Amino acid sequence: MNTLKDILLKQTGVKVIDASIDYKDYVAFDLSAQHTDELDLDLTDAEKFEDFVEEYLSKNQAKVAYGGYLEKRNLYKRSTNFNDDNLEERNIHIGLDLWIKAGTSVLSALDGKIHSFQNNTFLGDYGPTIILEHEIEGFTFYTLYGHLSLESLTGKREGQPVKKGEKIAELGKPPVNGDYAPHLHFQIIKDIESKKGDYPGVCSFSEVDFYRDNCPDPNLLLKIKE
Repeated sequence: MNTLKDILLKQTGVKVIDASIDYKDYVAFDLSAQHTDELDLDLTDAEKFEDFVEEYLSKNQAKVAYGGYLEKRNLYKRSTNFNDDNLEERNIHIGLDLWIKAGTSVLSALDGKIHSFQNNTFLGDYGPTIILEHEIEGFTFYTLYGHLSLESLTGKREGQPVKKGEKIAELGKPPVNGDYAPHLHFQIIKDIESKKGDYPGVCSFSEVDFYRDNCPDPNLLLKIKE
């Protein structure tokens, strides 16, 4: 019997941002805590961080920087949304980030329908977010698109059908997008439970095994670098 991983691996030609950009123009991007500490990179200033992304892309002659699945980061230390004094720190990223300019088109990964959407407004959160529902070979699963423009939520309705490759949104600017340098947070979710318009994109160390299973590596679907 097929697993969700099997189904994801069978999909081809999947893109979630600007279909005109070839995967050969993508470059891997390391935002792990160890690496950003070495760089002495200020992650709290979205403008400086955007400049850093642009310099990185230029240096690598690339158009999109990608990465971050199961990466332990310092990026979330600035927000109480991830650092409640009474709880274990959440600092392990469980989606894939695609770093490119605000206004870039965001595309539906697969045929499906809009499950839910909302503006998640805490500092460091997703900002405007859309979640799609997909059914393939009897499997129902979800894809999440975070850090969008506010206009991306206009005219949306739950149950609205979408086609693979259809433009569903655009990337937002800080501070609307959660106050980050512009990028897409893309995540696959097996069981979304009762959540709507939101789902954890960062977890604590003790939760990694659960989220690794419930949120498989998005690159199984995208196949950016094979």
